[in-house]
Amino acid sequence: MARESDSESLRVPVEGGALHLVAWPGPARAAAPPLVLLHGFMGSVAAWGDLPRRMAADRRVIVVDLPGHGESHRPRKPESYSIPTLAAAVGSAVSQVAPGPVDWLGYSMGGRVLLSGACDGLLSARRVIAESSSPGIEDPGERDERLAVDAERAHLLETLGLEAFVDRWMAMPLFASQRRLAPQTLERERRRRSVHDASALAACLRGASIARQPSYWDRLGPLGPRLLVLTGGLDPRFEAIGDAVVVRCPEARRHIVADAGHAVHLEAPEAWLRAVREHLDRRGAPE
Repeated sequence: MARESDSESLRVPVEGGALHLVAWPGPARAAAPPLVLLHGFMGSVAAWGDLPRRMAADRRVIVVDLPGHGESHRPRKPESYSIPTLAAAVGSAVSQVAPGPVDWLGYSMGGRVLLSGACDGLLSARRVIAESSSPGIEDPGERDERLAVDAERAHLLETLGLEAFVDRWMAMPLFASQRRLAPQTLERERRRRSVHDASALAACLRGASIARQPSYWDRLGPLGPRLLVLTGGLDPRFEAIGDAVVVRCPEARRHIVADAGHAVHLEAPEAWLRAVREHLDRRGAPE
């Protein structure tokens, strides 16, 4: 199994700045393609805990700090965070360190970046796993409502400050199931979120709002069996979105981890590992 010391920290130039990546080499003769992990809003390469190291027992694993997060560049303009712009930056960075098709997993906002890049051809994607994510919003009225919500969140972040905003964020109903986690785990997650730059995150909330991104609902079909839709059974909102995705993309695979909420990788890491490995390693999957 890969050790933490085996990982390599990389800074890769992209348009507008540079992205920070951490790569685990995997076995010397691994036949499997690399796996790239994209975190959610206020996440970083640290958000995955020891899962990248464990996945590196089978293959090379690359974890990305999205723009505005972790050690990647931190633009202040909302347009720098449009979902297609983020997908282009990630695709460019990963192609420089891992030429050729790779497997991708994106969580929440990272999943939206992944679906955008896969549908728009900005990522060289063999297999795709969307964890607790959405292809966008189709209804114009719902778009307007969400745009107002994200604008208000950005305003609160700028006025309250990062630490107070993190407390509000972690108290959202979306993350209610995480209250079952150990206090030290919750404190660790709070610290991980609190190292970011408030101005960059506010710009990200405005520019990467799901209300601003294109809707990919009618473009999911070509992903077919390459796509796994992964959600937690304690996250009814995204469980419903996941069910709707496989209606639009009937060949996609669906997996629900019953005793997990929005962050399946955090709340049920063993079940997450099994589901991810099963999708990536199954025979007969498209190359």
